[in-house]
Amino acid sequence: LRSSVHRCAVPETKIRWSMPFPEYDPPDYTDPKLLGRKWADPDIPDGSFKWNAVDGKVNRVSFVGAYAFDSMARPMNPIGRTGLRGRGVLGRWGPNHAADPLVTRLKNGKLQFVAIRRSDTGEWAIPGGMVEAGEEVSQTLKREFSEETLDGKIRSELEQLWKNGRELYRGYVDDPRNTDNAWMETVCVNFHDTTALLDNVELKAGDDAVNVRWVTVDSHEPLYASHEDFIALLKKLHGVK
Repeated sequence: LRSSVHRCAVPETKIRWSMPFPEYDPPDYTDPKLLGRKWADPDIPDGSFKWNAVDGKVNRVSFVGAYAFDSMARPMNPIGRTGLRGRGVLGRWGPNHAADPLVTRLKNGKLQFVAIRRSDTGEWAIPGGMVEAGEEVSQTLKREFSEETLDGKIRSELEQLWKNGRELYRGYVDDPRNTDNAWMETVCVNFHDTTALLDNVELKAGDDAVNVRWVTVDSHEPLYASHEDFIALLKKLHGVK
């Protein structure tokens, strides 16, 4: 994303690090725009890191388990090779933690969820974003929904909605930004509006969303990254076939 660097091909049978792949020599790329940003890590030689632990206010623990390190002391993607070394466009080495609020309602007997159109890929997606340093996931869920679907407005009438979340998924995400040394992990939580709280709330895209709307779960709308998997979990939770 957002670069002219191309990944090298990785055969399905060679993804796991345990599989020999002596000719594997992918490009090594970290977006220059990340350098010096307060919310992004420094280069490995320039920083002091506590891996597989909570490092000050930054959570470097992976949901997958303890990760290993390459010859340059950089975290290794626990799933395997991606065709790209470095951080790419991700801010953190190792796990980059996100949170995805999946807000739903029943409308005319149909289960619907709030979706945004991403500005970077143009794809429809569940709202969500990075957990900031020192932030609780519960805070991220509310903040990201407000920023991306309510144009940053805090709606006090939705406080009851945030009290009844049901976790759908916690783990690694098959995301196009993943590299050999940095990867996305998320917590996806369903907030189901049973009392029509959102019927009188105007949705308005903000932050890095360019559009927002309600989508019916059986509309087969193509979604970003692993988000279609989250919708499958949502349908199972609500008994939708």
